[in-house]
Amino acid sequence: MHHTAVLFLELGAVLLGLGVLGAFALRAGISPIPLYLIAGLAFGQGGLVPLATSADFIQIGAEIGVILLLLTLGLEYNASELVTSLKGNARAGIVDFVLNAAPGAIVALLLGWGPVAAVAMAGVTYATSSGITAKVLSDLGWIGNRETPVVLSLLVFEDLTMAIYLPVLTALLAGVSFAAGAGTVAIALATVTVVLVAALKFGRYIEAFVSSPNSEVLLLKIVGLAMLVAGIAQQLQVSAAVGAFLVGIALSGELAHEAQELLSPLRDLFAAVFFVFFGLSTDPAKILPVAGLAVLLAVIGIATKLGTGYYAARRAGIGRSGRARAGIALVPRGEFNIVIAGLAVTAGAHPDLGPLAAGYVLILAAFGPLAARLLQPLITALADHQDGHGPFRRLRPRLPRPRSEREPDSKPGKPGTHEDLSPEDSRPAPG
Repeated sequence: MHHTAVLFLELGAVLLGLGVLGAFALRAGISPIPLYLIAGLAFGQGGLVPLATSADFIQIGAEIGVILLLLTLGLEYNASELVTSLKGNARAGIVDFVLNAAPGAIVALLLGWGPVAAVAMAGVTYATSSGITAKVLSDLGWIGNRETPVVLSLLVFEDLTMAIYLPVLTALLAGVSFAAGAGTVAIALATVTVVLVAALKFGRYIEAFVSSPNSEVLLLKIVGLAMLVAGIAQQLQVSAAVGAFLVGIALSGELAHEAQELLSPLRDLFAAVFFVFFGLSTDPAKILPVAGLAVLLAVIGIATKLGTGYYAARRAGIGRSGRARAGIALVPRGEFNIVIAGLAVTAGAHPDLGPLAAGYVLILAAFGPLAARLLQPLITALADHQDGHGPFRRLRPRLPRPRSEREPDSKPGKPGTHEDLSPEDSRPAPG
């Protein structure tokens, strides 16, 4: 059969299969990421039907998917929001990093994988999936809750941490000297600083250059600029993903909103290809030997993210049910974790790192959204208990708290939305 015909047949089968899996995930109310990973495992080496022709094309599509994922994530924020977030949530962000990066690094060192694999595993267990978390917040009606700005601030802090972490990891994987690695980090910091300053001081000029009343022209300009900056960043050993993220940060306001709407279908298509490619590069037979370790890491990851959300929300003066929601929203892992594992696998950090990361992400990408849905009644019951309503009333009196710290009263309304919250718990937190 002709080479082009085989290519089209394989790509068509993969994309159609992803569409069916996505429809199933939508009906089940879960993230499609685990299903995409499983599809990649089925079509990769050691899978049921290994792809013969389209693997190279899918690899290029996967790299484009990473750039579009980070570009659209950057469009969610502007430079001033990032600066404000760093000032107000730096302590909670540091706690997030220590609690969640440590388990991956410790496991890699205990297994004797070496310091480079330990750094990679630290990133795998650290970062929350911004895409899955945003979907959970939207689907469950938590966008208007007081804890949501805290969650988003932690996500922003993680993204900025990644802007420093990825160049460090890239340098370590490449085996460069300490001086070269320090130079790479310095370049990364300088690049981030320049982009943030440019966005703050000259953002209107950048937006004027990119802006267009024609959707086609606007899409071409934004994608072209992101690819160009990503290529320059990659050449400087900063990371193409970080370069795309910084382009997104430089755009704000109505232009960013319009760009998100234009890029969403394109991003979703190539992001799905990216997750499939990671599955293609992982032998499913190698996941079973590390399945127990993946489950253990996942349990630890759930506990550390719950603790992170509880701590950060408590510092913001939010009640216990809001703290629980913040922790649950931070549980999912997804795109960034797979990006990090993909970099490590490509560089040959350790043969078991990819299967362990795949199993870890499979568990938490599926469990995070499900836990949020299943634990919502428990959170509501906790709020009732805090107010002395429901079957578990307080057995001893306690001093009343300030009104701004009280839990929402139990009111009829749709569970999981801000309809069952008092005005104090449903309004956005300052800053």
